[in-house]
Amino acid sequence: MLDIITFNAQGGGNILYKALAHPLASEALERLETTLAGGGAFAVYDPDNWLRTVVALYPGLKPTGGVYTHDSEQVGQEDGLGGVKHALTDLVSSEAKLVLALSFEHAKMLSRLARVTHSDQQILSLEPAKLPGEMLSNARNYLDKLNFATNFAFFREDARFSTRLVTANYWCNYDAVDVRYWMRLYDADGQILAEWVEEVPNAPAGIVVDSAEIRARFDLPEFCGQLFVHVLGARGHDVVKYALDTYGKNGEPSLSVTHDANAWPSPRFATLPAPREGEKLVLWIQNSHAAPIPPRAITINQMGEEKHFAVPVEVGAFSTYALDVGALVDTIVWPAQLELRSGNHIVRPRYEITSGGLTRIAHLNVERRDLGPEPALRKLPKSMGRGFVLPFPILDPKHYTSVVQPNPMSEKIPSLPLRLDIFDEAGALLTQKFLGNLPRNHETAIALHELTDRAGHADLVYDFRDGGEGDGWMHALMRYENRENGHSAETSFGGHIFNTLMTWRSEPQSYSGPPPGLTTRLFLKLGQEGHQSFACLIHPASVEGTAPSETILHLYSKDGVELERRTISINPSGSFMVWPHEIFGADKVAEAGIGGYVLIRDMTCRLFGYHGQRNGAGGFSLDHMFGF
Repeated sequence: MLDIITFNAQGGGNILYKALAHPLASEALERLETTLAGGGAFAVYDPDNWLRTVVALYPGLKPTGGVYTHDSEQVGQEDGLGGVKHALTDLVSSEAKLVLALSFEHAKMLSRLARVTHSDQQILSLEPAKLPGEMLSNARNYLDKLNFATNFAFFREDARFSTRLVTANYWCNYDAVDVRYWMRLYDADGQILAEWVEEVPNAPAGIVVDSAEIRARFDLPEFCGQLFVHVLGARGHDVVKYALDTYGKNGEPSLSVTHDANAWPSPRFATLPAPREGEKLVLWIQNSHAAPIPPRAITINQMGEEKHFAVPVEVGAFSTYALDVGALVDTIVWPAQLELRSGNHIVRPRYEITSGGLTRIAHLNVERRDLGPEPALRKLPKSMGRGFVLPFPILDPKHYTSVVQPNPMSEKIPSLPLRLDIFDEAGALLTQKFLGNLPRNHETAIALHELTDRAGHADLVYDFRDGGEGDGWMHALMRYENRENGHSAETSFGGHIFNTLMTWRSEPQSYSGPPPGLTTRLFLKLGQEGHQSFACLIHPASVEGTAPSETILHLYSKDGVELERRTISINPSGSFMVWPHEIFGADKVAEAGIGGYVLIRDMTCRLFGYHGQRNGAGGFSLDHMFGF
């Protein structure tokens, strides 16, 4: 496993990791590795305890002439690499001719080390790996998170499929101006195909990056790789959010949408279903770093079991590898679920299922290592009502099947004590189903269309009647299939406490600011050519007795101009299908154009939703929405 610290829910992201792993920084640090390899033994001055992260990403920077510290209390302690730390004042007596200071401030290091080095020692630093000044939102503080608003996207263009990244300039809501998207496209072998800057209007305009257009613009061959995105001029926060459509062409009816890649590597991922008989399941392993992923460094196991199946091949720097999961774990089939032990090598990956010639793509979710069983969840105050709620749609059972599979999503949780509460669109409780205290290795998938004959939604909630523990990171996989033509879509998400005035720790979460989160700002992209977009909005209610929503749908053009607005109301525990072409009319939606979108706002409650598109062949996509 890569010995790096990436992200935790309390402290946020480790910006040092992003600064070191950035593709431009990686090029400079690889050159530094070459320099040090040819200069004999070299010492490292580690003023801020960065050494283990630096060496994990760039093994050639492992010191051969000692590690030095200015912290007198650390002298003699282990350096994490098999040696001990030495006093900085002893550096002058070192035989190392090269001294690498782990700092991006070269002049400061020269001044500091002048007192403890001699004329034969050359001082190097990480400054050559700094991004150019024009790429920085805050030039005064290099490790400001706004300087590293970055993310990856799966990106493919071939005879069968294209991909389209869609978002909006939500940075302007934080008074950002001159926002630009710096992009670099890698092919499957990690080679750079193209690099460019996408200009963005100083308005809440739509942003569309289509693989077919990029291929034509740069005269590229077919590709299947990844797109690195760096938002320049970001303000407010550093999270790069987008929806990624995969759409068929040349008669291909398949259609998928997935959420953003989550930007941060993780040791484990879950919500990976085992393949059904007759399905092909491909896991797209995309290396997020400049160092290769060694053979057998990534493994797959059945959730709750310790028999591991190793990925046998090396995956090169920034490369993409299509892993045939069924061939690797041929004895494990649906409704079993799989766990990916990715060793911090990749950001949230995608998987693709092919069945009967149709494909669907979905994403995995981060499995938390910082959470364990939380006894307090068994005794939440009455003001928290049902507590954590995971809402998801039940599509019209006459036309669709709807299946849910609960997923363990923290490494230490041994079981899942759960119940399903099923509501119609008006918010009336139709039925409840106690699922029991599911073991970590359970193979349970519940057919919701057999529990109700009405469209609406279900909430997954904790139910401790038979014991068990919760961790506050409740997740599930939701799978939908068109009964008539076999088109399918699936998504996964986690639970929160919704619409309580009282708070419990960080819940109910807000899209911006501290809890309680009692407002909504959701992004619904419009359909592309020949497609109609939709959203299933849900008004989740952890407590009873709250008021219906006062939800405003704002239709924006691709240039960020508001064209129209409509108001709807959703009862607590109710749901509403938003079809923009029906609500605003086909002409207005056409006027909004490709890149137009609907902004869903509510100042009275927090809604949640799932969005997608449908095409003329009956194909449809579905994933959870994002807000900003």
